[in-house]
Amino acid sequence: MEPIWTIIIVIAVSIIVGVAAFFIGIQYRKKVGENKIGSAEEEARRIVEEAQREAESTKKEAVIAGKDEAHKLLSDAEHEITDRRKDMQRQERRIQQKEESVERKLENLEKKEDSINQKLKAADQRLEEAEKIKQSQFEMLEKISGLTQEQAKTYILNNLDNELTHEKAVKIMEFEQRTKEQSEKTAREIISLAIQRVAADHVSESTVSVVPLPSDEMKGRIIGREGRNIRAIETLTGVDLIIDDTPEAITLSCFEPVKREIARVTLEKLISDGRIHPARIEEMYEKARREVEFMIKSEGERAIIEAGVNNMHPELVKLLGRLHFRTSYGQNVLDHSLEVAYLAGIMASELGLEPTMARRAGLLHDIGKALDHEIEGSHVEIGVDVARKYKESELVVHAIQAHHGDVEAKTIIACLVQAADAISAARPGARRENLENYIKRLEKLEEVASSFEGVERSFAIQAGREVRIIVKPDVVKDEQMVLLARDICKKIEDELEYPGQIKVNIIRESRAIEYAR
Repeated sequence: MEPIWTIIIVIAVSIIVGVAAFFIGIQYRKKVGENKIGSAEEEARRIVEEAQREAESTKKEAVIAGKDEAHKLLSDAEHEITDRRKDMQRQERRIQQKEESVERKLENLEKKEDSINQKLKAADQRLEEAEKIKQSQFEMLEKISGLTQEQAKTYILNNLDNELTHEKAVKIMEFEQRTKEQSEKTAREIISLAIQRVAADHVSESTVSVVPLPSDEMKGRIIGREGRNIRAIETLTGVDLIIDDTPEAITLSCFEPVKREIARVTLEKLISDGRIHPARIEEMYEKARREVEFMIKSEGERAIIEAGVNNMHPELVKLLGRLHFRTSYGQNVLDHSLEVAYLAGIMASELGLEPTMARRAGLLHDIGKALDHEIEGSHVEIGVDVARKYKESELVVHAIQAHHGDVEAKTIIACLVQAADAISAARPGARRENLENYIKRLEKLEEVASSFEGVERSFAIQAGREVRIIVKPDVVKDEQMVLLARDICKKIEDELEYPGQIKVNIIRESRAIEYAR
């Protein structure tokens, strides 16, 4: 038991010692804490005092700085107010100066207005005086000149009109000169080159054919008993046989050239055979018809080969061959068509175009003349219908349609065919014109030229391709001649039909004649 009590005692003593040590530590800590608290309070009081001192110092500094800033602001405000007052004073002085200037200007304006009013009054007085003087001068001029005021105005206006007419004529001449120089030069070169390269015959065709006979006895055999042979020939061929006093010749008359050619061949075969009776006439007629049809085909093929045209419908080839026997104003239509094709092709080449289409259009432009004895309508309308029927291009159809100006030419090919057709028809020796129609055309040309005021005489020369007009020098002035020539040309174009072109040549001559005695 003794060890237990020892342990308990030791524990109790340890506890007592620990409690005593604890209380002693607490007391020590309390004293240390109290000491620290005292020193902290003292430190705090010291800090507070220092802070108060610093605050007081800062406050004084802030007050001083605020007073300085306020003083500065006040000083700046005073300066600004002073500056603004100075500006206002300057503006007031400027405004005052402007007001004074405006007042001076108003005074000057009033003075000027008074001066102007005085001058206007003086001007009105002078104007009245000038009107009086003018009126008196007009009256004096009327007395001196013997013309009234209206007559004088008319005279001045007439002089002005004459001057304007002169100016107009000069301008027209200058304009025409400028526009024609290059175009006429080029056109002449192209057309002259085309004409030089085409060799054409003079006209020699007609609407009648003459068949030579071996003797006058043959006339009786052709007439036959009671005229049965001649009636059979005329009935079969549709051609009139003219048997007159012409020795050893019979004339065949018919406007349809193919029928006339068949009749001619038939008659030549009958004369060569010697047996002339109705049955033989029918037999020879059939042979002649086949022979002429073959000739038509051959001529058509020859034409397209010479023109350099291919891929043409066989019926068109036959129609071209029929043109070999057709004439217009005595001109062989197939030869004319070939000539137009050559000319159009050459001009197209000179212009840098494809000549084949131009030659084709030129060759077919008169194709309607092969049927104009059989179909109603103009040869242009017939040609257009035929060309469309056989699938020719619209370019060729339009050229056919426009070659006589029935419609406006819208393509270069159509224009070339127009020009080539006019050249071929108008060249010397191309056509034979009825004398009566020729004389009437010349008379009408002279009549148109003489219908203008101031024309004294007119003369149609060079087969109607030029008209020379002599004008009265006291009626037509030099500057009016250009306008008169243009007016005459326009009237000729509107009223006359003619091949090619007509040159209007106006002549004005003034003469003064005196005799020395």
